[in-house]
Amino acid sequence: MTDPAILASDLRLVMGQLIRRLRAERRSLSLAQVSVLGHLERNGPTGTSALAATERVRPQSMAATVAALEAAAMVTRRPDPDDGRRALIVADRRRREGWLAQAIERDLNARERRILAEATTLLARLADG
Repeated sequence: MTDPAILASDLRLVMGQLIRRLRAERRSLSLAQVSVLGHLERNGPTGTSALAATERVRPQSMAATVAALEAAAMVTRRPDPDDGRRALIVADRRRREGWLAQAIERDLNARERRILAEATTLLARLADG
């Protein structure tokens, strides 16, 4: 049986390394881009004008932010089903997860992925504490 104190110490160290890596991967994004991606993740697809209003910036500024995210393949545009003249901006979650999703796919076999999924559930329980 694993000593809880040792396990807690090991977990804290590994989580710190993972968090630092996630932050390093995000440094290539501006604060505005991170904010837009967060909004899209929380609220779903929306138009550029609505994003500009939510973020309290000019529509031209939001268009530039969205264009940069689109160039980085982090968002896509799709037709608005309610208004064919408009486009909705959609976050690409797979791209946002970036290196982590790729590392999981590349470095872990199916059994290890199942273990990681179970561990994620346990970590969520600990976080809810």
